[in-house]
Amino acid sequence: MTTGACSPSTGSDVEPSHQPVLLDEVLELLRVRSGGFYVDGTLGLAGHARTVLARSAPDGTLLGCDRDSETLELARATLAEAGPRARLLHADFRSLPRTLGNQRADGILLDLGVNSLQLDSPERGFSFRHDGPLDMRLDRSSGESAAELVNRRSETDLADLIFRYGEEPSARRIARAIVAERRKQRITRTSELAEIVRRNASRSRRPGLDPATRTFQALRIAVNGELDVLGRTLVELAGCLVPGGRLAVIAFHSLEDREVKHGFRELARGEPFEVVTRKPVTPSEAEQHRNPRARSARLRVLERREAA
Repeated sequence: MTTGACSPSTGSDVEPSHQPVLLDEVLELLRVRSGGFYVDGTLGLAGHARTVLARSAPDGTLLGCDRDSETLELARATLAEAGPRARLLHADFRSLPRTLGNQRADGILLDLGVNSLQLDSPERGFSFRHDGPLDMRLDRSSGESAAELVNRRSETDLADLIFRYGEEPSARRIARAIVAERRKQRITRTSELAEIVRRNASRSRRPGLDPATRTFQALRIAVNGELDVLGRTLVELAGCLVPGGRLAVIAFHSLEDREVKHGFRELARGEPFEVVTRKPVTPSEAEQHRNPRARSARLRVLERREAA
């Protein structure tokens, strides 16, 4: 969940550095109301969740989950004032359909991606802008780190991964260079990998885009399985809505957004779903100016129609 800014009209007192992307738009499109039950499947720093709880007071409730236990503890402190109205779980949003069981939500939010705290913490290893251990795991308690991945995968596998998830034209050259470097010594730092990529990546057509961006994105997606069964999960979550309930998803790169777009379209082909956003909702110029990381955000919303 890449953090952004919100306008004063929300009434939120979330601190500026913790304000989420497209907050006003999410509140409006989810139609947050008093007494509703809402789910935030990617809690992050709880900017969305805190404002949803404020808007749904005095008796609205929220279930929030995040796979990053460190971020979850910060969110828990942020939402402590909500007391029993907020229930928080250390879990991946893909487990939500099982968690909810027969319980139905008025609104479900997924804010996909990485939050600013994770990006700005060198020890998390997400960013090529800070030197740190090459990790990239959203949940550091399990799974393979990015360092383990780049030092273990074959050249062909690395090239395919970088091309598929990063849409990087120079994927094969970058993979070849990674394998050549790791023969000399194991690649363990973000700065080491970034330098290898920069020497071998094609120049971006977009001014100001670091040549390492696409490769780091690809590795992060692979390490965290971000696209694994995303489409199927959207179908399952749509089934967890009450009639009139809405599912809102914010994506930050084209691969995620494509999955959401196609998933929503397929659901809307039959009863009882309708795509609310014919085109994705994007941050205003003012929000992008306040928070450049918000510029790639795309919000799509699906509604479960009222029962006939």
